[in-house]
Amino acid sequence: MTFTQIAALVIFAGAYILIATERVHRVAAALGGAALMLALGLTSGKTAYYSSDAGIDWNVVFLLLGMMIIVGVIKRTGLFEYLAIAAVKKAGGRPFLVMTMLVVITAVASMMLDNVTTVLFIAPVTILVCDKLALPVAPYLIAEVMASNIGGTATLIGDPPNIIVASRAGLSFNDFLVNLAPFVVIMLIAFIAITRIMFRHAFTFHPERVAEVMALSEREALRNKKLLIQSLVVLFFVLVGFILHTTLHFEPSVVALLGVGLLVLISRVTTEDAIADVEWETLVFFMGLFVRSFRCRYRLDDRDPLRHLVCTTEEP
Repeated sequence: MTFTQIAALVIFAGAYILIATERVHRVAAALGGAALMLALGLTSGKTAYYSSDAGIDWNVVFLLLGMMIIVGVIKRTGLFEYLAIAAVKKAGGRPFLVMTMLVVITAVASMMLDNVTTVLFIAPVTILVCDKLALPVAPYLIAEVMASNIGGTATLIGDPPNIIVASRAGLSFNDFLVNLAPFVVIMLIAFIAITRIMFRHAFTFHPERVAEVMALSEREALRNKKLLIQSLVVLFFVLVGFILHTTLHFEPSVVALLGVGLLVLISRVTTEDAIADVEWETLVFFMGLFVRSFRCRYRLDDRDPLRHLVCTTEEP
């Protein structure tokens, strides 16, 4: 290996160790690694920002941005709180059924929305419900985080890594849906069965506490029904656009941004409100991770049926 490749791997490993150990903020670690790559000449500014093969993938960044804005607008309607309270009441306050309902809601929502944002919106209501039912909150939050990752695997937009893989490999929304959704359903069923054993000590039933939760009104959680209808209509068209994006010849990021534009136009949501819940740190974090000094590709060797990974510092 050349010095350039060794230096790049050291910086890469160092950044990931800092991210994993949380010794420094993940954005600082990603941007610091990117800065070192550029400062040491391991990659050029042209490659980092403009190369379609080795630079920042703006399709990923803008797709995440578009979906974050749509989810942020939906948050203002109170839909997530409505679903959580309705699920608890439907389960009759029985702890295991409550967890099952919250897990299913989180997984399904993560298939259509950004999974990290979904958990951030579901978590506060989960904490409220667990407090009302005198249940330990940690098992329920852990179950929701796991469910969001399982559900998010099913679609191109469910998880940021999916978007990156799809962008690099040229996979469509339907490729993820057809090939992964069936396995995700099986995984979700298996995960629910596992939670029954793993968190069995968290399923203590308190009849007097259940009565308090049953008295909550899920309809009162809906703060703006008109905006809710508008948001769901736009989300429906965005999902249809994702499914048909290969036929329409639109990149997923374009579909998401068109949806944002339509939602802002028909709902009269202000620009400040629309971008208020955008996770700018997450977007910058991914931009920092995209900057790397060498690209890797697979090369087929006629003498060997196995693929060999080849890394190079050359421009694409």
